[in-house]
Amino acid sequence: MFRGDSDAEARRRRPPARPAPRLTLDTPVTYLKGVGPARATSLAKLGITLAGDLLRHVPHRYEDATTVTPIAQAAVGTDVTVLGRVIAKGVLPTRKGLRVFQAVIQDASGMLEIAWPGQPFLDRTINKDDWLLCTGPVRFFHGRRLQPREFVNLGPEEEGTGEGRVLAVYPSTEGLSVRLLRAMVQQHLDALLPLVQEPLPAWLLEAADVPPLPQALRMVHRPTSVADAVRGRSRLAFEELLCVQLLHRKANQVAREDRGGRAFENKRDLTSKLRAALPYTLTHAQVRAIREIVHDMESPRRMHRLLQGDVGAGKTVVAVFSALLAMENGAQVALMAPTELLAEQHARSVATLLAPLGITPVLLTGRLGAKEKRAALTRLASHEPVLAIGTHALLQTDVAFANLGLVIIDEQHRFGVEQRATLGSKGEAPDVLLMSATPIPRSLALTMYGDLDVSVLDERPPGRHPVTTVVRPEAARAKVFEFANAQLDAGRQVYVVYPLIETSEKIDLKAATVMYEALLAGPLAGRRVALLHGRLPSDERDVIMRTFRDGALDVLVATTVIEVGIDVGNATVMIIEHPERFGLSQLHQLRGRVGRGAEQSYCILLGDVGTEAAERLGMFAATEDGFEIARADLQLRGMGDLFGAKQHGLPAFRIADPLRDEALNETARALADRILRDDPDLEKPVHTGLRHTLTVGYAKALEYFRVG
Repeated sequence: MFRGDSDAEARRRRPPARPAPRLTLDTPVTYLKGVGPARATSLAKLGITLAGDLLRHVPHRYEDATTVTPIAQAAVGTDVTVLGRVIAKGVLPTRKGLRVFQAVIQDASGMLEIAWPGQPFLDRTINKDDWLLCTGPVRFFHGRRLQPREFVNLGPEEEGTGEGRVLAVYPSTEGLSVRLLRAMVQQHLDALLPLVQEPLPAWLLEAADVPPLPQALRMVHRPTSVADAVRGRSRLAFEELLCVQLLHRKANQVAREDRGGRAFENKRDLTSKLRAALPYTLTHAQVRAIREIVHDMESPRRMHRLLQGDVGAGKTVVAVFSALLAMENGAQVALMAPTELLAEQHARSVATLLAPLGITPVLLTGRLGAKEKRAALTRLASHEPVLAIGTHALLQTDVAFANLGLVIIDEQHRFGVEQRATLGSKGEAPDVLLMSATPIPRSLALTMYGDLDVSVLDERPPGRHPVTTVVRPEAARAKVFEFANAQLDAGRQVYVVYPLIETSEKIDLKAATVMYEALLAGPLAGRRVALLHGRLPSDERDVIMRTFRDGALDVLVATTVIEVGIDVGNATVMIIEHPERFGLSQLHQLRGRVGRGAEQSYCILLGDVGTEAAERLGMFAATEDGFEIARADLQLRGMGDLFGAKQHGLPAFRIADPLRDEALNETARALADRILRDDPDLEKPVHTGLRHTLTVGYAKALEYFRVG
């Protein structure tokens, strides 16, 4: 205000207030009531910058306050949900130095003590007169005490406002409590929902059995029951899964259009001879996979297929059938393995399979002498149908194939895209078969590798002995090594695996280097024992593994470097120390190192573990189904490893979980195929909303769909 100006004069000089824009889903959150600059900054950390983002910020769990137990009825030994007002609180130290935050809550029926050991900071966020909704077990500790597994601070609301409701618990951040977020969503929900338009056609919603988007968002944010919330979430998850499946299927379609290959003829010459010569019957899964591969190879388009199976599921035999199909058409085949040991193992096993047919594979590794290498290169440069098995040596510039028709890559995740492409470029559009021994539940494989066709071997070949798996406490150590020595006396071999190479001061775990010395001086004295870990030079590791394979060592003390290893049929015992430190899938891969011969084999998980770990390890011991183990492992660890940025650029899921939503994912995949068959570029008016959703939310869509 200028000196001497009146208030009226100042008002005239002040620029008129800018009117708030008409509310749309694209309105910045700063224009929403109750959102100032500081709160907008906090919302931005959660990815909420527009009004519509607030609707898409869905709860990650719910508290069912419709089943609240009166505090007086919360009996010791029961698991309950209680609702009460904080009447007292404080932080109490224990004799061990642990600080415990405690609160006493009260409802109309009585009082109950709530305790949070090691969380004194809650004293700053929980106040007297706040209403707490707490879920957890009631135990006896100087009276009844509940230690919450989950709790929600409803704030100083009136008594009973949480009761009879399903409370949404939102992902929050500093400066934005769950309670504030819930209040903000509820405040604006009724104004925002009418602005939401359903992008998916009605027939698609009906086929997937999910509600329309506006209804789904209401169910998610203001559910009348947990089932209501789950149904609303399924609509949001379906949209994500459908978009990803559409992108994958379209990418595969575009790639197929761009990758003309050769059409092999199924002459049933070499393949029939192999089938007649096999000393066993193929499993149904192997027969199914071979049919799928043959169908691909008969097509004029390049095959791009992933063959995945459990430990010992018989992937090699399936790969050999596909190799013979190419060879009986006069083509050459390259099989690439990640290590020389694996390449040599493949060469031996394949040579045994093909001996009745008079076919000898060519081995090409860095260890070959000059004369052997020249002979191998000469065979590849001729037009002779040949199966070459090797390592990265196959990628060298002096390796030239005269007529490469099929590329098989084992443990495909161990090779980069460039390496796979380099091998493929040594022929004119050869078919590609990728193999993986890491079991992944089918629905997840279809999502991870949606740009590939997937064949799954989910049966065990007949005659394979199951590995006996047991969990033993530290007190049984002497008996465990007595048993190992008895197996050694019978001429068998033993693995002992540790999670660390060297002892850490911070983690009290037995380390491979320390235990190697202790075992040599103790229970394995007099035995031929070697130490194997990832810090050894690769040449030295190979020598140790070969020595063990050839039976010149009794015991291999190792880290997980043996997880993807070679077959040692004479190894019958796998002792894994600190098993709780390994993922279930990792334990399964380690267990797969034994049970490869004719003798009964054993996997012993040794060590004292907590209740939760004991339950997990008990489940592992009870099954050998790698797909079920992978499923349990993913549920425990989450899918961060699988859906990281390195995995084919797959978009991160905000709501969907391909494992939990397996049936919905299968539906989305089938419907994506149906949509693309009917409208490959989503040009029909009925797909306008879907096309918009794809191109706005998924950058890759612009590459695959010819849209603006």
